[in-house]
Amino acid sequence: MKVAFQGEPGAFSEQAARIMYPEAAPEPCASMQVVFESVTGHVTARGVIPIENSLFGSVHINYDLLRMHNIQITGELMLRIRHCLMARPGTEIQDIVRVLSHPQALGQCQDYLRRHLSHAEPVPAYDTAGAAKLVARASESGAAAIAPRHAAKKYGLRILAEGIESHAQNYTRFLALALPIKAATLPPDDRAYKTSIAFALRSNVPGALFKSLAVFALRELDLHKIESRPLVGSPGKYLFYLDVAGSRAEPTVQRALGHLEEIAAELRVLGSYPVGRVWDDEVRPEGAWA
Repeated sequence: MKVAFQGEPGAFSEQAARIMYPEAAPEPCASMQVVFESVTGHVTARGVIPIENSLFGSVHINYDLLRMHNIQITGELMLRIRHCLMARPGTEIQDIVRVLSHPQALGQCQDYLRRHLSHAEPVPAYDTAGAAKLVARASESGAAAIAPRHAAKKYGLRILAEGIESHAQNYTRFLALALPIKAATLPPDDRAYKTSIAFALRSNVPGALFKSLAVFALRELDLHKIESRPLVGSPGKYLFYLDVAGSRAEPTVQRALGHLEEIAAELRVLGSYPVGRVWDDEVRPEGAWA
């Protein structure tokens, strides 16, 4: 089975794909859009995408892509992220004039960059492992990358500093994607489930959002997260993404969704899936990825 991820081999997304699907073959993609297209186009059976980071917030493009594609969420993973500063052998920290990485990684390491590399220019790249690959192939000296430890070994770079993220509790939530199934079924085990939905209000009137959220509160259903994005083509209106406790096959969740459908202009269930594991290679060395 092939699993699509965005970035070069060695990226955190590849690590997440290998943890979620140990027997699968990770398939690198140039962009998040290509990840979605590879699943909807039957090129890969699954896709794995980052959706939010505990330090730097949501990956907004993936919320938009979830709405644009006929796809469902089938799983999630909370992955501990440890960033490393790496450069070609012979390069020291004082020699660095540019630091390449994905904008999310640059943001997660902004405290370290401000304290130790204020003289260097942060340069956004399309991927953390891709930044390491660019540094390894750069013709000029003075370039460094922020990337996973695995990327240093893969691209022949030397690690200058480890654990440079601004806070030790740096986790990224990844989602697994698949083509939609025809019908929801009750969970096969006693694990906790959550359901992700996207909905738009009928009109921006006082109390409209409150009434929408009340359909869950009245049924004592916990909400894990709510995120809003501008509704394309409707200036001033928003699409809301919500994670609610429970499976959409459970009667209580079904009734809540049915109630919401009556008062919403648009409602789409993005998937029901088990609440994800928290994965930290250093805490669980037997599960370390290499």
